Amino acid sequence: MSTLTSVSGFPRIGQNRELKKIIEGYWKGANDLAAVKATAAELRAKHWKLQQAAGIDLIPSNDFSYYDQMLDTAILLNVIPKRYERLAFENPEDTLFAMARGYQGDKGDVTALPMKKWFTTNYHYLVPEVEPGEEIKLNSTKPFDEFNEAKALGILTKPVLIGPYTFLKLARTDQATELEYDKGLVNAVAAVYAEVLTKFNELGAQWLQLDEPYLVLDKEPGDVELFKTLYTKILAAKAGVKVLLNTYFGHIADVYETVNLLGFDGIGLDLNEGREENLEAVAKYGVASGTTIFAGVINGRNIWRNNYAISLGLVDALKQVTPNVAVSTASSLLHVPFSTEGETGIPADDLKHFAFAVEKLGELKEVAVLADATEDEKKASAALAANQALFDGTRVAADQAVADRVNGLTADDYVRQPAREERQKLQREALGLPLLPTTTIGSFPQTKEVRAERAKLRKGEITKEAYDEFIKAQIDACIKHQEEIGLDVLVHGEFERNDMVEYFGQNLNGFLFTKNAWVQSYGTRCVKPPIVWGDVSRAKPITVEWSAYAQSRTDHVMKGMLTGPVTILNWSWPREDITHEEQTKQLALAIRDEVLDLEAAGIKVIQIDEAALREKLPLRKSDWHVKYLDWAVPAFRLVHSAVKPTTQIHTHMCYSEFNDIIRDIDAMDADVISFEASRGDLVVLDAIHDAHFETEAGPGVYDIHSPRIPSEQEIEDRIYEILKKMDVEKVWINPDCGLKTRGNAETWPSLEHLVAAAKAVRAKLAK
Repeated sequence: MSTLTSVSGFPRIGQNRELKKIIEGYWKGANDLAAVKATAAELRAKHWKLQQAAGIDLIPSNDFSYYDQMLDTAILLNVIPKRYERLAFENPEDTLFAMARGYQGDKGDVTALPMKKWFTTNYHYLVPEVEPGEEIKLNSTKPFDEFNEAKALGILTKPVLIGPYTFLKLARTDQATELEYDKGLVNAVAAVYAEVLTKFNELGAQWLQLDEPYLVLDKEPGDVELFKTLYTKILAAKAGVKVLLNTYFGHIADVYETVNLLGFDGIGLDLNEGREENLEAVAKYGVASGTTIFAGVINGRNIWRNNYAISLGLVDALKQVTPNVAVSTASSLLHVPFSTEGETGIPADDLKHFAFAVEKLGELKEVAVLADATEDEKKASAALAANQALFDGTRVAADQAVADRVNGLTADDYVRQPAREERQKLQREALGLPLLPTTTIGSFPQTKEVRAERAKLRKGEITKEAYDEFIKAQIDACIKHQEEIGLDVLVHGEFERNDMVEYFGQNLNGFLFTKNAWVQSYGTRCVKPPIVWGDVSRAKPITVEWSAYAQSRTDHVMKGMLTGPVTILNWSWPREDITHEEQTKQLALAIRDEVLDLEAAGIKVIQIDEAALREKLPLRKSDWHVKYLDWAVPAFRLVHSAVKPTTQIHTHMCYSEFNDIIRDIDAMDADVISFEASRGDLVVLDAIHDAHFETEAGPGVYDIHSPRIPSEQEIEDRIYEILKKMDVEKVWINPDCGLKTRGNAETWPSLEHLVAAAKAVRAKLAK
């Protein structure tokens, strides 16, 4: 029997971001919901047919979403907070969008659900909110509708759902605390999944995939029992449907024995991350006779070509234990771009090293065919020979100057003097800012006009001089508006930047860039990461000219805006031939040069964003420091250690769980940090309080990922919540993220309310 091939999930946004464009058009009133549904159906059909044409056996359905699969799962289980139900929308899609983005209109005014990073990826999920007394029941036909939709096209798919264990572990109460897993809740959730299984059995599904990535995390007391309780009830209902338990982003060695004994028809193991531990667990405990191991050999997290020799070795290792081995993507392909087709800006000799989602389908099929081949057939295989040629020899030459600089670093290069407490006193005197200083995170709305001018420059339709004059005008207007509303520390708006990572990569040696390699970050928000191709160094000053110009246009403090080395790496496609630590050191030295040049140009406040620091923290706590923080935190210190005591260093972090690494964040030795807190009900403040956090901090006082405008009173109340947990002299007032994706219509009123709220609180504190 031929080796089965399985895809865990496929990108849904579309080759040309069709889903993004049609949904955003709907939000703006440019098209109706019928057009959104039609585009969605076209994309699903196209993606299923692509996988069918590639020879994939188990093609996923229900991996599509208008916004987020965790949100879809919450709706499936009827976990819809009352504030959204009270909006009483006629269309369920509008309720979904209100949960995702918030809503402000004639039906009411509600904030969005919290949003967090999906494990160690740059994808964000909506955090389900389970209210007391929630009636858990089957509330959606989406998984069944999409299964039938594919079936009508002649494609029998493998439906995919977020598993109940992962759902419950990631969901929170309406107070943003972890759930109590009482018997009623657990049984109700298990009953819905059992009902789903029964329904798919009636519809003729052969396989159902339940994704349980939370299994790769450390287990707390009761976790294994929770998992067993859920699946004992669910698997009893499977009848003729085979159930694939799919895990990814790490290993399940500590629970594999339990999983193996529960009677799953398939167990998906990530053999990119957690490879050794997963293989050791399979070798130690074996594989149940009725179970197939789905070997996750095709990386769903990076864009480099698969090394077939390594993948075949992994399949062979599993076949020493069981004959029942399928090959699979290690995770959903949601996290990689659609296709390398059309990437004509990358030389063919370079492009051949990359595989995006469509190309990974071909890799998956070729690995399966080779896994069934005899040794003689492998020797004669043109596909195997072509693949091996990619890994023979050196892909790119080393830069000796970069190596010498990295090797010349000493311990002193990672330490800033004097100590932070002394620096903060000097900075208060030098900057002369008021109590509760107000600022923004950096970017301002990138309007159609800004994007159009950048496109004209790229196409050669305008001169560089004309473009620069346009950008200067944008900066001038932005500065004037900030001054008028009364912000204390200004920014230039970043109108010259396309993306906070790609812009820096374009001014660094060692990067490649794509035309259309977009990946979904959250909802309709997509990013286009650059590729780290070789050794990295700064080609020329990157931000100095624009920051210096902006400072020359105002007497206010102007903040220089940089992206930090860890975030540049985490939001790029990193190399696989050298370590992440080595790549980050190279980036840190490049950004260090930029920091010192900004300081020399008269910039007194420099923000070095490390939005993605938490993102790549290993999922197992025992790995946190030795595999990541022990080099990631020093890399940030290396960037800013040489500046003057009076130069104030800021950093910013995005949607993540900060509480458990709050002391490591403090050890970054920044002077000020801003971070997302508005969607997390400010729970991070407890961690700041308990850790005696030394860094001054600006917990975001409103959510920029929602189009709603917060009132002055709402922000004032938020500030008082912050002051209950933080020393007023250490608090900054700011939004929770950059404003690039927002429109001017909501940005400026929101900031006016922010400034007014800060002034109102200052006045009351002064009495």
